[in-house]
Amino acid sequence: MEKDLPMASGDAGPSVGTDSEVADTALPGDMQPHSRPGEHAVSVLWSFGKCLGALLPVYLAGYFGFSISLVLFFLVIYMGWTHSRNGKHSRLQSAMYLLENEQDFTTTRVFRSKRDLPSWVNFPDVEKVEWVNKIIQQAWPFIGQYLEKLLVETIAPSIRASSTHLQTLSFTKVDLGDKAMKVVGVKAHTEHDKRQVMLDLYISFAGDVEINVEVKKYFCKAGVKGIQLHGKLRVILEPLIGDVPLVGAITMFFIRRPKLDINWTGLTNLLDIPGLNAMSDTMIMDVIASFLVLPNRLTVPLVADLHVAQLRSPLPRGIVRIHLLEAENLEAKDNYIKGVLAGKSDPYAVLRVGTQTFTSHHVDNNLNPQWREMYEVIVHEVPGQELEVEVFDKDPDQDDFLGRVKLDLDIVRKARLLDEWFTLKDAPSGQVHLRLEWLSLLPSAERLSEVLRRNQNLTISSKTAESPSASILVVYLDRAQDLPMKKGNKDPSPIVQLSVQDTTRESRTVYGTTSPVWEDAFTFFIQDPLKQDLDIQVKDDDRSLSLGSVIIPLARLLVSAELTMDQWFQLENSGSASRLYLKAVLRVLWLDEDAIPTNPVSPCPTSPGSGQGEGGTTSDITGGSSLSPNPCLTRPQNTSPDAGFATEGVLRIHLVEAEDLVAKDSFMGIKGKSDPYVKVRVGGVTFKSHVVKENLNPTWNEMYEVILTQLPGQEVQFELFDKDFDQDDFLGRFKINLRDLITSQFTDQWYILNDVKSGRVHLVMEWLPRVTDPVKLHQIMEFQSQQTYHNKTVPSAALLFVYVERAHGLPLKKSGKEPKVGAELSLEGVASRTKICERSTSPRWDEAFHFLVHDPRKDILTVKLSHSWGQALGSLALPLREILSEPDLVLDRWLPLDGALPESEVLLRAEVKLLNPKLTECLEACGEAVADGNEGVELDSIIPSRDSDVAANLRHRAVSSNAGDSGEAEQGQVKLSVFYSAEESRLVITVQACRNLTACTKDGSDPYVSLILLPDKNRTTKRKTGVKKKDLNPEFNERFDFDLSLEEATQRRLELSVKNSVSFMSREKELIGKLQLDLDQVDLSSGVTQWYDLTEEAI
Repeated sequence: MEKDLPMASGDAGPSVGTDSEVADTALPGDMQPHSRPGEHAVSVLWSFGKCLGALLPVYLAGYFGFSISLVLFFLVIYMGWTHSRNGKHSRLQSAMYLLENEQDFTTTRVFRSKRDLPSWVNFPDVEKVEWVNKIIQQAWPFIGQYLEKLLVETIAPSIRASSTHLQTLSFTKVDLGDKAMKVVGVKAHTEHDKRQVMLDLYISFAGDVEINVEVKKYFCKAGVKGIQLHGKLRVILEPLIGDVPLVGAITMFFIRRPKLDINWTGLTNLLDIPGLNAMSDTMIMDVIASFLVLPNRLTVPLVADLHVAQLRSPLPRGIVRIHLLEAENLEAKDNYIKGVLAGKSDPYAVLRVGTQTFTSHHVDNNLNPQWREMYEVIVHEVPGQELEVEVFDKDPDQDDFLGRVKLDLDIVRKARLLDEWFTLKDAPSGQVHLRLEWLSLLPSAERLSEVLRRNQNLTISSKTAESPSASILVVYLDRAQDLPMKKGNKDPSPIVQLSVQDTTRESRTVYGTTSPVWEDAFTFFIQDPLKQDLDIQVKDDDRSLSLGSVIIPLARLLVSAELTMDQWFQLENSGSASRLYLKAVLRVLWLDEDAIPTNPVSPCPTSPGSGQGEGGTTSDITGGSSLSPNPCLTRPQNTSPDAGFATEGVLRIHLVEAEDLVAKDSFMGIKGKSDPYVKVRVGGVTFKSHVVKENLNPTWNEMYEVILTQLPGQEVQFELFDKDFDQDDFLGRFKINLRDLITSQFTDQWYILNDVKSGRVHLVMEWLPRVTDPVKLHQIMEFQSQQTYHNKTVPSAALLFVYVERAHGLPLKKSGKEPKVGAELSLEGVASRTKICERSTSPRWDEAFHFLVHDPRKDILTVKLSHSWGQALGSLALPLREILSEPDLVLDRWLPLDGALPESEVLLRAEVKLLNPKLTECLEACGEAVADGNEGVELDSIIPSRDSDVAANLRHRAVSSNAGDSGEAEQGQVKLSVFYSAEESRLVITVQACRNLTACTKDGSDPYVSLILLPDKNRTTKRKTGVKKKDLNPEFNERFDFDLSLEEATQRRLELSVKNSVSFMSREKELIGKLQLDLDQVDLSSGVTQWYDLTEEAI
């Protein structure tokens, strides 16, 4: 069996010749060179010449009177350079020989001692891939050609353009040599994520690379001749797709830094001087690490329309919270009087996870130290990343080593919680006590308050340890556009500084452009997202010239879908069109409650009288009366709204059907029919029905509700149109006086169309009675559950009135100034805002709002207070079921605010008016009649007519709940959020989910959503979501932004298509359903989130 190289520990892969001795001993005797006659004399003459050349500088130094110390200095430098060069040359030659004669060397050397057996012998999960090495070897000359073309045609011109001093730079030679890179072992991980394949490649490259560079202007030549690179390269193939090429992208990175050794030539020979040698290799490794060592990744997409940013900078796998508690039985390293008196040690610990390093404080003269420190580390890859803890003895000169512990973090991920003593390795004695917690990343803020409460209870004694984090923020900085020019109309070289509290990250510099592209990712630990902001500063590379800034309160992320914002941000103090595009993702850190013991960290003793308050926090207030949540006696105990508060009502419009409409369509002179739809306008609100294809007697069965104030002269306008490809044809109109509807309360009537030859429309309209009897709620909800409409509208059960009067005791801004406070009220996705008051911690608004409520038993009113819609100042969640238990369904008092000061409160009045439709009374009457034995009673005799004179023209009846079935197949529904962001001057459309989609095959469908803003049909107005495999109820939650003014947005029509992803030449059905939505019907300023029906053809 063929044997391979021995694998080194860690991720360096094989150990390929690490000292010069191997070069001498590895060559067999029959492979030693043989001397020819005459060569001996030449070698003697050559040796004499070298000796003469070596003595000549000594003679010249004495002749010119140079100091002997100067001669010795240069002699030492030369000897160090020679030793370094010879060592590198020897290691390179040895490594080349080992790679070429791997089988012979393994057979003759390694198997004599089984200390260094290859890993695929000891560990069969690491496999040989000789076929890959043969492919690489075969393709190596062509890889060299590509590299030469890249250096000469792309990299060299860019270097010449970057500096006037390098305008004569050129690559004179680019040769990768004959020694190809080898993959000496592969380990595959397929058990963690079924949507990806993860490979660990143990690579080894010892090549005779020769790359020479020349700058003719300065007669300067430099280059590289020989490179060694050994490491473990992780390759991730994801996402796996059901089409060629089966893999969406390839991502590559080193989990830890690989080992690098470079032989320099020309002027760069100076880099082989001891000291400079290590420095040069480290600088090059820093460059490699910036591209290929975690958390940096190289991603190569293989298919189009792929979210490369998410692959290049994915969210961490998790966070590990490390509690360094204590150690015991450490080795005593200190002694006195040359060892006569034995002492102890001054231990401290160094913790490392990848590039993240932490150092604890040292404990003087103690072999059983207690540290009680906490650290949080980001884990990008498991398995793979390790926690390394090293313990040292603090000394004035060199610290003594006391032992180490290494632990794969995948063990922590599986266990969720580890609280154990770990024995120190490489030391005669000693143990260290660690508590390790795996914190999962939650994409919702539901448990944030509980996380904040837990974190308050953690007691950490170290002065350097930070507060526990409640969440992490990952910012993907993409690009900027139209940044301002520098003085003299010069292009800037922008960088971006991102700050959260005291932590600042900085992007790379993009030189000479007003539209830079960074594609950088940054991660921040967040202690309280309710109180912290992300501060972004765009500057020129000298850091003195500001190009713009933006501040994003993290509280905005808490109300965003999946705690994510992916959009453009307008820059302040910049150009009018200057903006920045980034993606910000917030994730709440959560430890499973079942894994948490009573005391997460052993608390330190607390001295008496330390003032421990509730939750373990220190209180500076001894009396506590000043923090009482009860309002002061000088403040009013109830609101004082005006007389017009809570006088609005609800008009319910049921568009049933139409008859005898005018035929407008014709084809080649042959008269056809019409494709009718209805527009309803009332109180500044417009509703539009769906289109019924080729029908002069259409049935719509759609219901609309609108909140109206009883003002004289209001009308409800109805217009009918025939849907056409160009301009829709008019089919008639009529108007109804709102006062008549309020007077009659309920009408079920046919209305004649005006301005056309024929046609009439059947409507059921009701001005809904308002009641305050909670007993009626069950009857109303039962009636509501029995109603179904084609537009999927659910009848409202109640009307909520809210009067926000004032607040008291709000916190100050971070700067210490009083805030400008505004209040935002939201219920079921519908939000309203108050005005922003002048600076005060006790603002007063005196504003009223109203909301339609579908289920007062479950719905929750949310009130959020903030400074100018930025910094959060407190919030309130009021379940409506609490109002149902109040007298007359009215709540009017001061309510405490969460996330604010103990004395922070808001004074508001909330009233619930139940909407009791006439049909509920009719159904109740029918039920009583049936109970009395009158089974033949009809609903027609119970519902009164509005006008007995037109009774002959009425079809008085209760409309069946399924009257909307017109033969069309149900295609499912799509849930959209549509709103206009005035701050960012953009239209935002979020595709949230679909439900009840039609199956296109026996296995279901692979749906995705595409949308376009008509009338434009270019790339700037087209968007599409990702594909959800075999899911008839997919959730997308994907946001799309369109750079439009509000006026432009209202003139657009959204055309949305739900499609089945099919392969080329497939016979499967592609279109599942369509939707067209006129944006002038949507209140874009407030926004709307609702389900929309899909049809076979666009409406």
